[in-house]
Amino acid sequence: MRVLVTGATGFVGSRLIPTLLDRGHEVVTLVRDAAGYRPPEDVHVVEGDLLEPETLPPAFTADGGSVDAAYYLVHSMDGGPGYEERDRNCARNFADVASDAGVDRVVYLGGLGEDREDLSEHLESRREVERVLDEGSYALTTLRAAIVIGDGSASFGVIRGLAGRLPVMVTPKWVDTLCQPIAIEDVVAYLAGVLDVPKTAADTYEIGGPEVLTYAEILRRTRRQFGHRLRIVRVPVLSPGLSARWLRLVTDVNPYLARSLVEGLRNTVVVEDDRIRDLVPVERTPFDLAVARALDGETNGRPEATP
Repeated sequence: MRVLVTGATGFVGSRLIPTLLDRGHEVVTLVRDAAGYRPPEDVHVVEGDLLEPETLPPAFTADGGSVDAAYYLVHSMDGGPGYEERDRNCARNFADVASDAGVDRVVYLGGLGEDREDLSEHLESRREVERVLDEGSYALTTLRAAIVIGDGSASFGVIRGLAGRLPVMVTPKWVDTLCQPIAIEDVVAYLAGVLDVPKTAADTYEIGGPEVLTYAEILRRTRRQFGHRLRIVRVPVLSPGLSARWLRLVTDVNPYLARSLVEGLRNTVVVEDDRIRDLVPVERTPFDLAVARALDGETNGRPEATP
C-alpha cells in the first residue's frame, strides 16, 4: 500500500515511518523543508506546506503513483496565538486535496477526553480538526490518546522536567485528575495496525496504556526513576495562568505549551471505549517501563524530533 505521512519530522511521525516500511508499505512524506530532512531509505519526499494548498497535490502523486492512505499527524501543541485557525486551515486544505486525489483512508491521531462543553482550548481544537477531516470523501479513522510517553514528547518533557528537578511540588487539585498515558511504541503499533484492519475504517477509537493514574502518581513514579521521592502539597486555588507561569519558572517549557498543558489538566483523559484492543491487539507497555525507555533515549543522546 502507498501511504502518505504528514508530520513526518515530528515525534510520532518520525517513529511511524520505519514501522510502515517494515510492514511492506511504500511511504511518501510531506515536509516543509526537504533539504533539512533526512528520511529513511526508500522514502519518497515531497516538499509542501499545509497552509499553501497549491503545494499539496504532488504529495498524492509522487513519482507517478497514487496514494492509497494518508496519516494526518499535524497539530500546533505549542504554536502560540492563532494556532486554532492555523490547525483548522491545515486540516481543511488537507481534506480537500486528499478527497480530490481519491485517497481511500485517512488516519488521524487526536486527543483523548470526554466529549463535553468545557474541554480545554487545546483539546477542543483537536476535536475541531477531527470534525474538519471527517468532511472528506475518504474513510477517516481517528485514534484518541492522552499523554504519550517517549523521548521527544512535549507533554512528557514537562513531566520529566518537573519530576527531575523538584523534591517538593505545590500544586492545585488538578494533580488528582485521572489520566491514561501510553507509550510511543504502543501509539505507533496502533497507528500502523489500523491500516491492516479494514474494519477500523470510518470509526473513532480510544487508545491508552495499561494503567490509569492521577497526575500526582505520574509525577511521583517518574521522579522515582531518578532515585528520589516526590512530596506534593495541594493548595485549594492556583489559577491556570499562575500554574503556567510556575511551569515556565521551574522548567524550560514554551510559554504557550505551558498554558495548553495546564488548561488540559482539568479534563479526565481515560479510555472508556476499548474496542480497538480486539481489532488491533497490542502488548501494552507498563508505565514505568515506558518512562525508563524515554529517559534512556535522552541519556543516549537521541535527537528530539520537532513537534
